[in-house]
Amino acid sequence: MPRFDSNLSVLVRLQIIRNFKVAKNQMARYGLRNMTKSLASAGLLIAAVSALAGGVANAADPKGFLEGIHKHTTLTSSVPENGDQNPYALVVAPVSAGKIQKDDLLIDNFNDKNNLQGLGTTIVDFNPATKKVSLFASVPRHLDGCPGGVGLTTAMTMLKSGWVIVGSLPSSDGTTATKGQGCLIVINADGVVAGTLASANINGPWGNMAVIDNGATATLFVSNTGFGVGAPEGDNSPVVNKATVLRIDLTIATGKPPVVAKETVIADGLSEQADKGVFIIGPTGLALGAGGVLYVSDAINNRVVAIADAVTRTDSAGVGKEVTKDGLLKRPLALTTAPNGNLLAVNGLNGQVVEIDPTSGKQLYAQWIDADKAQSPPGSGDLFGIVMTPAGDGFYYVEDDVNTVVLAH
Repeated sequence: MPRFDSNLSVLVRLQIIRNFKVAKNQMARYGLRNMTKSLASAGLLIAAVSALAGGVANAADPKGFLEGIHKHTTLTSSVPENGDQNPYALVVAPVSAGKIQKDDLLIDNFNDKNNLQGLGTTIVDFNPATKKVSLFASVPRHLDGCPGGVGLTTAMTMLKSGWVIVGSLPSSDGTTATKGQGCLIVINADGVVAGTLASANINGPWGNMAVIDNGATATLFVSNTGFGVGAPEGDNSPVVNKATVLRIDLTIATGKPPVVAKETVIADGLSEQADKGVFIIGPTGLALGAGGVLYVSDAINNRVVAIADAVTRTDSAGVGKEVTKDGLLKRPLALTTAPNGNLLAVNGLNGQVVEIDPTSGKQLYAQWIDADKAQSPPGSGDLFGIVMTPAGDGFYYVEDDVNTVVLAH
């Protein structure tokens, strides 16, 4: 839709002037008796033209960030030489360090070459400038300090200090029947494991991390979906209301791995569920908003909730405050924040991404980014990770059914 430009504005003004001249001539010719009718005619035209002009202008105003996204370009496969599959986490590198160049895209895999969930151990690096993809890290299947083994999740970040931190929610048979407690794995910029972070508060770190990074200190927000979850029970495993959101405050000495200074559970009682098809369902998306609010996608309840004062609070907000529910949301998973402050949530039950105004809770727009009709509904179960491009003019996302990374722009 074209904008209401200066040429249209000139035409509108000329038409209004002509109409007033007609009204003036009519008043002179027919007297005051017809003045009201003539002026009313002129006023109706002014109103009509103003409405037309306003309509054109309003129609041209974008509904939100997604309305400016028109292209979807497949960038790379996420499958390394060992055959790992099912890309989950996406992270844009904030700095150049070791094997990583600034703005590289890091992608991890949750499944192994046999497509068993909770057994993926690799992170690949894609350079958008050179289009080169390479193996960044291959984590040992078993690590001291990481209970149950290794199965990399969407809980991943890279800090300004060069350290990569990634979550593990492991399995030995591809289901939650053999689920381990897991941990957070610390990897240096050359792809070498430097240590693990584990505690009673970390159990199945799952959701994409929200991060505040100050260099020498950092704060991580990660959801945990392992508490109380057992083996999947057919097609209807019980819902367990024990998932949490944990805030982890880190200190980072020069040349030393991050150390946990403090852990605070800022949300609990969120819903989680074992699932034989997708391993586990629980709070997956985490995104920081204005005023220290943390937004969390509550997948099972098909909603997004807000945790107030997430950066500073010293206690749990429970399940938080509901921001938006149902509508265009179809099991919201990963979240990211667009440059306009709106949230983007990818759906797990169709191939759409949904834009949400977090202030009003209004769902503004949904766009099909995966319309693969091999699934029903199209794109169902294909989407997971999402992250903004460095320039903020688009976003990266995964299509995990075909193990690819796509640029929306």
